[in-house]
Amino acid sequence: MPPTSTTSSTPERAGGSPAQRVLGYAYPWDVLGDDGFVERAQALGLTGVALAASYHSTRAATPWHPAHQLVEAPHTALYRPVREEAWAGALLRPVAGRVPDGTPDAFAEAAGRLRAAGLEVDAWTILAHSTRLGTAHPQVAVVNCFGDRYSYALCPSSAPVRDYCATLAAEAVRGAPVTGVSLEALGTLGVTHNAAHEKTAGAFGPALERLLSVCCCAGCRQAWEREGAGAGEVVAALRRGVRQLQDAAPDDAREVADLIGEDASRVVLEVRHAFADELRARVLAAVSALAPGPLRVTVHAAADPWATGPNTGLSERALADPAVDAQLLHAWSAAPATAAAVAAVRTAARAGAGVGAYVTVLGAEGGQDLPAHVAALRAAGASELHLYHLGLAGRRGHERMAAAARAWRAAA
Repeated sequence: MPPTSTTSSTPERAGGSPAQRVLGYAYPWDVLGDDGFVERAQALGLTGVALAASYHSTRAATPWHPAHQLVEAPHTALYRPVREEAWAGALLRPVAGRVPDGTPDAFAEAAGRLRAAGLEVDAWTILAHSTRLGTAHPQVAVVNCFGDRYSYALCPSSAPVRDYCATLAAEAVRGAPVTGVSLEALGTLGVTHNAAHEKTAGAFGPALERLLSVCCCAGCRQAWEREGAGAGEVVAALRRGVRQLQDAAPDDAREVADLIGEDASRVVLEVRHAFADELRARVLAAVSALAPGPLRVTVHAAADPWATGPNTGLSERALADPAVDAQLLHAWSAAPATAAAVAAVRTAARAGAGVGAYVTVLGAEGGQDLPAHVAALRAAGASELHLYHLGLAGRRGHERMAAAARAWRAAA
C-alpha cells in the first residue's frame, strides 16, 4: 500500500453519517412494478440503495418480482433517456436501457420511489466497461502484450473513453433524486472480467493475471515512451514473463517487477494510475456540474495497486482525493486477507474518508458466516456495509442480509 496520507478531512457531503451507512444494491427493474420492494429494504434496516443507473449486459434473476422471474439486458445501457444534446459528436455513446414495464426514465422513477420512502439513493454507474462499444471501436479497447483485445474493457488512455465516462456519469445523476454516486470500473479492466460465456476461470494464477491485464494499446505504449521506457522492450518483457509463468505452479505469486524488471514495472503502474487518476477527475467534475446537489462519492476500489477490473487498484492520489468520500472494497471472501486489505486501506486513506465493505449473500461466499465476517471487517476499519444484491437474492438471501446488518450495528 502507498504511505499514509496526511490530507485533511473535507466537510461531509450528502448521505448521512458514514459509520451508519448500510446499503443494498438493486436494478431499476427490481423496484419498478414491485410494491413490496421498498418495504423489504426498510425491513432490512438499510439506510439506502445503490441503484444501477448505467449497467453492463446481464441476465438477472428477479425472484421477488410479481411480473417476471428473469430480466435479460443484452448490452451495456444507460437507464435514463439518452439526450442528443449531451452526446452530439461523441465517438462513444450509450444506448438507452429498456425495463420490462417500459418506463422511459427507469432509474429516476425507481430512485424517486426509494427517496419518497426516506431511503438514500446512490447512482450505481458502470463506466469503462462496454462490450458493445469495445467491439464497435476496437481502437479504444484494452490490448494485452500478445495483441489480444478485451472488447469489454475500454482503456482510459483514450480521450474518447474519458469523455464517454465523464458524460455517462453526469447524465446518470442529471436531475435525478439521488444523494450519492457509486462509481464502478473507474479504470482499466483486465483479463479475467466476465465476457460472453467466460472460459478463463482457473486458467491463470495471480501473477499471470497481472501480466495479461497490462494494457498495451497505442495510448499506453505512447505514455510509456514519454516516461522513458521503450514500448517494444516492455511488451517483449511481458511476453517472456507470461511464458515463464505458464510453466510455473498455478499459485505462483511473483511480483511484476520480478518478471519484467523494476524500471518497466514502475513505468507501467505509474502510467496506469495516471490515466485512472485523470479519468476520476474528469468524471467527478462532470458529476459535480450536473448533480442536483452535493453528492456522496463512493469509488469501487482495491487495496492491491495492480488490481484491474470493476474494483481498480488505488494510487496515492486516489487515496488522498478529497472529492472521494469512500473507497469501496470487494469483501466477498471471508479469508483473513480481506480484512487485512480493509485495514491497509483504512491506514493509507486520507483522514475522514470512509472505507466500505462490499459483501454478497449469493453463491458460495454468501453461505459463509456473514455476521462474523462483517464484524471482522468492521473491526479492521470498515465504516460502511454494502450488501449484494436486493433483487437477485431470494428469501434466504434476505435473511442473510438482515443478519449481516444486525451484526454490523452490534459491532459498532
